[in-house]
Amino acid sequence: MAKIVFMGTPEFALPSLKGLMAAHDLRAIVTQPDRRAGRGKQLRQSPVKQVALAAGLPLFQPSRIREAAAIEALRQVDAELFVVVAFGQILPQSLLDLPRFGTINVHASLLPRWRGAAPIQAAIRAGDAESGVTIMLLDAGLDTGPLLAQRPLQLASDETGQSLHDKLSHAGANLLLETLPRYLSGVIQPQPQDDALATYAPQLKKADGAIDWTQPADAIDRLVRAFKPWPGAYTRWEGREVKVISGRWACGAAAPGLVVEEGGTVAIGAGDGLYIPEVLQAAGKKRLSAAEFVNGHRDFVGARLGEPPD
Repeated sequence: MAKIVFMGTPEFALPSLKGLMAAHDLRAIVTQPDRRAGRGKQLRQSPVKQVALAAGLPLFQPSRIREAAAIEALRQVDAELFVVVAFGQILPQSLLDLPRFGTINVHASLLPRWRGAAPIQAAIRAGDAESGVTIMLLDAGLDTGPLLAQRPLQLASDETGQSLHDKLSHAGANLLLETLPRYLSGVIQPQPQDDALATYAPQLKKADGAIDWTQPADAIDRLVRAFKPWPGAYTRWEGREVKVISGRWACGAAAPGLVVEEGGTVAIGAGDGLYIPEVLQAAGKKRLSAAEFVNGHRDFVGARLGEPPD
């Protein structure tokens, strides 16, 4: 049973954390500081912090993990291994080198494909046939460290960012728990990545969700699914934001962004084909089926989306 410090923040990290709590000696938890969120801008604890507090585990929340005080505090814990799952800060080499077995990371892609902060969304948006999880040793680069284990996962045709997040969260935890004993006993030897095959998935911004209706309809469909639930896909109509919650692509033709009637419902023209929205949400309003939305906004049909109002 290894002495471990766990570093993680969001819900994605919870299956790995809970698995380690049951099978190993967790000496401390490191998570991001409480953040203000929601309309009331109330301070919120991270999901990892909530689990750590409930379990009575020692907790650290450094604003910057690379500061000398934070590094010294973790040195005093005297752990044999650090495990990182979606922590949210880049660890300096001086910290990575503290434990005798190094620092292990659970990454939500089949490295070296989709290094970076948003590999789940990138895989769906690119139309990849598969994604997966990687257990790796961290180094000072961006997801460039040697590999310990990988497990592929086939993407469903209707895969969303949320559904793939949940699948990989549990797959990563299972693979972590399977890999740790073999790595700690020396059975697994780290293997270098092929940097020539690397692709990158930068951190997402709200603006990334803006739909470009000149893109092919299947690309728009992948964007909508990839960015569900965040940052969400949206367009503009009469100066207002309209979120596209779900839909599907279809054959057909209309000018990019033009809303037309199609088979008893509405469709939106794309650069190649049509996109048929199924659920829409105007800013500040509740989600509606496309039929309900049109019933309440009769001038939606014939509108040109994504363009500024006249």
